[in-house]
Amino acid sequence: MADITDLVDIENGRLKGAVFTDEEIYEQELEKVWKRAWVMLAHDSMIPKKGDFLQTYIGEDPVMVVRQKDGSVKGFLNQCRHRGMRICRVDKGTAKAFTCTFHGWSYDLGGDLIQVPRQDTAYPETFERGDYSAVKVPRIEYYKGFWFGTWDEDAPSFVDYLGSAAYYLDGYIDRWDGGMEQVAFHRWVLPNNWKFMAEQPTSDMQHSEITHVSAATVLNKGSDAADRTKRGTNPVGRQFFSDYGHGGAWYGEKGAEVPNTGQAIQAYESQPEIAEMIARRLGDDREVRGHLNIWPTFMVLGNYTIRVTHPRGPHEMEVWAWTFVPKDAPEDVKDSIRRDVLRTFTPGGMFEADDALNWEEMQHVLKGKVARDTGYLYQMVGAPIQWDEGCYPGGSSQHVFSDNAAINMYANYLDMMTSDSWEELMEKRAQHRMGLEPASVEA
Repeated sequence: MADITDLVDIENGRLKGAVFTDEEIYEQELEKVWKRAWVMLAHDSMIPKKGDFLQTYIGEDPVMVVRQKDGSVKGFLNQCRHRGMRICRVDKGTAKAFTCTFHGWSYDLGGDLIQVPRQDTAYPETFERGDYSAVKVPRIEYYKGFWFGTWDEDAPSFVDYLGSAAYYLDGYIDRWDGGMEQVAFHRWVLPNNWKFMAEQPTSDMQHSEITHVSAATVLNKGSDAADRTKRGTNPVGRQFFSDYGHGGAWYGEKGAEVPNTGQAIQAYESQPEIAEMIARRLGDDREVRGHLNIWPTFMVLGNYTIRVTHPRGPHEMEVWAWTFVPKDAPEDVKDSIRRDVLRTFTPGGMFEADDALNWEEMQHVLKGKVARDTGYLYQMVGAPIQWDEGCYPGGSSQHVFSDNAAINMYANYLDMMTSDSWEELMEKRAQHRMGLEPASVEA
């Protein structure tokens, strides 16, 4: 097992490049992170009817997510127990059962083996189909329209896993009485480690004023750009983080500015009846939309790009991104949100191209031995950590530019990689928080 304790220096805010390149570390991540964490599997709008299914992944394991006849959702490994072929090769659809195209083994909607060709003549009497059902995802839980799963039966509930991050996540996904629906989907592959994308929505707002300056100029041409992009030398905002590596940040305070939120949705929400609905559901202080990440890779952006990143080895990741809209919004508002996402955070989007180039170059540079040994620096901690400050639960910093959430993410990563159980992990996470309280990490 790889020893990463010398590669992740939380106290001094330093990471060695091997955590983004080493094959042995990556294999350990599949075991310690991806088999243990909660991962977003689907949204209700993706599988609305009985028998609806889609293929997704937990880590690199292909998973079938299926709406059952009773309306519940189940998941199972998309691997036939006979010779390991995918049980289903279709990305999504509606079915009554699934039949492997290799030798014809058939499974029901819950993954139970229901038919084996020539069982009566070619197999012994002791062969029992019930012994060879597909491997089930043992824990699946529902949260405000989304279904999450984990391979670890000892994991805490998803609500406990979210912790204080629920307050911030709800500010995105629980705003409207009618809920949300997905109206577009894109997926693409990028040549970089999956943790680069996880880190950015968790913590890094500062890159936007450098990386995205050209795109912001184009998008704001002809509008009141000062309200959305001119933030001065000390931008107002806040960054938050919670125990299991979740984090996010936003510009502005209490609705003063929502720069990552498209103009159509801002206009829609400014209508008195919609504003009153949001205030009733969330309160007056819940304008926290910028971007966030629920560890490991469930990401939400303020213009309603929602995505999951699937690891594909240490040097590659596959991005699955959906456009979500308020289900009860007028069609022209939904279409405007879709078009805004299309030109910003899709494979052809301006912001996405900026980010992809950074991550690709970072991964390429790490081919060098000196570059891997030099590693990365996380010392933007001038704003002290505050705990449960005002209306903001968990840890937060009253400065939108901070590495505190990234440091917390990598501290959680280190704890996961060095723990053999959830019990041990929870103990380490509690000790880490005690080490940070009260606000004692000023630069």
